[in-house]
Amino acid sequence: MLKIFSLLAIAALLFSGCMQNSTEKADGFTNKDIVLPSDRLSPEALWQLGRIGDVSVSDDQKFVLYTVAYTDIKANKSFKDIYLLDLGTKESKQITNSKLNENSVKFKPGQEKITFLSSESGSSQIWEMNLQGTGKNQLTDIDGDISDYLFSPDGKQLMYTMEVKVDKDIHDRYPDLPEANAKIEDDIMYRHWDTWEDGLYSHIFIAEVGEGLIKKENIELLEGKSYDSPLKPFGGIEQITWTPDSKSLAYSCKKMVGKAYAESTNSDIYLYNIADQTTKNLTSHNKGYDLNPLFSPDGKYMAWESMERDGYEADKNRLMVLELETGKIRDYSLNFDQDASSLTWTSDSKNIYFISNYHGNNEIYSVNISNAEISRITNGIHNFYAVYPLSDKLIATKGSMNHPTEIYEVETQSGKYEELSFINKDILAQLKMGKVESRWITTTDNKQMQTWVIYPPNFDPNKKYPTLLYCQGGPQSTISQFWSLRWNFQLMAANDYIIVAPNRRGLPGFGQEWNEQISGDYGGQNMKDYFSAIDALAKEPFVDEDKLGAIGASYGGFSIYWLAGHHNKRFKALVSHCGLFNLEQMYATTEEMFFVNWDMKGAYWEKNNKIAQRTYANSPHRFIGNWDTPILVIHGAKDFRVPYGQGMGAFNSAIMKGVPARFLFFPEESHWVLSPQNGVLWHREFFRFLDSYLK
Repeated sequence: MLKIFSLLAIAALLFSGCMQNSTEKADGFTNKDIVLPSDRLSPEALWQLGRIGDVSVSDDQKFVLYTVAYTDIKANKSFKDIYLLDLGTKESKQITNSKLNENSVKFKPGQEKITFLSSESGSSQIWEMNLQGTGKNQLTDIDGDISDYLFSPDGKQLMYTMEVKVDKDIHDRYPDLPEANAKIEDDIMYRHWDTWEDGLYSHIFIAEVGEGLIKKENIELLEGKSYDSPLKPFGGIEQITWTPDSKSLAYSCKKMVGKAYAESTNSDIYLYNIADQTTKNLTSHNKGYDLNPLFSPDGKYMAWESMERDGYEADKNRLMVLELETGKIRDYSLNFDQDASSLTWTSDSKNIYFISNYHGNNEIYSVNISNAEISRITNGIHNFYAVYPLSDKLIATKGSMNHPTEIYEVETQSGKYEELSFINKDILAQLKMGKVESRWITTTDNKQMQTWVIYPPNFDPNKKYPTLLYCQGGPQSTISQFWSLRWNFQLMAANDYIIVAPNRRGLPGFGQEWNEQISGDYGGQNMKDYFSAIDALAKEPFVDEDKLGAIGASYGGFSIYWLAGHHNKRFKALVSHCGLFNLEQMYATTEEMFFVNWDMKGAYWEKNNKIAQRTYANSPHRFIGNWDTPILVIHGAKDFRVPYGQGMGAFNSAIMKGVPARFLFFPEESHWVLSPQNGVLWHREFFRFLDSYLK
């Protein structure tokens, strides 16, 4: 523990010497005036880039609200403020400047007011202010912390969510033992992603909006129930919505507990009628995920995202529409072999815009409700993330491997786009980025596999470069044009590595058959795809085939452990972050059982289950006898999806086998590394290890 604290202190001191002109005030923090010491991206510079958060468009379509978070590495925190973009002048102005981290910013219905969450009064409450940032006024005084909220379209009611205690803990049962510290469990799942179950659940409340402060004397939709809405761990306000007439509220919920909850993905969308306080399940016919309801402006339809099969979290994400008057449901993805997400209606209720990944890029699409015709709006090397329709254009957020997310204006006919926010313009102008190239590589079964190749800045084809094979996690998560604070390909390229990132079998964006092949085939064709990619690039004259490395996290970490026992001396260094090492132990200790049940096709004790037994036979720990390559193992103590014993098992085994190994352990991190100083430390150790074996 002392070593970790020392490294963090050193990181802070080193950072202070290599960055200049960061602006810190008593009431705010920004990195707008930063001067970089080099034109190469560094871990410190990466964390200095501003990050777009909430985005909201005004009803009159004149303004866009958004938040920007800037990171103070010395303080080990990020600070978020509110900005207002005038769509007429295309100029932005900062309207808050504090360390209170205002979030969930929205325009108040029917008024020229901004609403937001702030902890200025001591807990997270809803506040409002004028567009200029003046006239700040507290709207709620609820006992507890409000996590998010939505005003009804008519502005007369407020929906908010907050954590409420439902289940008893040991101190409720034994009040005479106040210092006791224990968990008593009778069922799974007692922990989820990175937190232990504590008896608290996210519940929805509805309140009348009056003149004074809103107190906690309101309708609680899930009162006394051990259910969450939004769903944990990743659900947000997109899972709850008002009907246009403000008379009802639709919300997503998985109304199960214990083992049933752990084994199922069967969430549903419920419609709560405020007048008679009745609840109706609108999606009881479907057994998989039903999420993110959105009503058409005319109130005739409800669109939502749906997966068909129970227990399959990576099933095709379909665009469904319910005609409320008739109850007729239509699947608009029926002949569309791609996922659909981030839905939004046009103002005339005739079309829906959505985001879909195609061949490694997130593009904007639209579907006509009448004839089900799907049109592609954009085409490029980029990721669009969210769309907000204007009368004749779109506001959207977009990023890429060489550009962090910004706000853009998109023409609906041509698909052309123009950047509007420019929050990182000055920093990016100081940096050189490497070329990003898309290649198609033939696999061992004669398929074509799209592969990203990222080159160092100032790439010289006459030189030979150390090269990294990037193994994606998920396992079903596309290698798209993402910009990451950890797996940042431009940062790797800035350290003079070539990166090879194949969209191997089991990744979406290439049709459902390609995506589904991986389930029940861990250690199978997708591993051959990795070899196809790195072997093809190793033939290039600018790739040093004697200095190849492989890196990855989660299922990508599993891939590293598996490759360690099968790569036949291709690689000279390996890095696994939060990887699966012992599949039997993984099955027995993870939390969401539907994940392992589906992907491993059963439990390890099912000896007559041939597919499951093939999965466990391919567990990386069974091939430790073949390990001979230096490996860096990284894990977080709060990772409950892939418990940290997996990392310990891999590291300990490597050391006992006599393989050079290093263990980087984060006591306060989970499946990700979220702390700024831990993030900088992660990259320093990542490159220190790789450089020692590949340079």
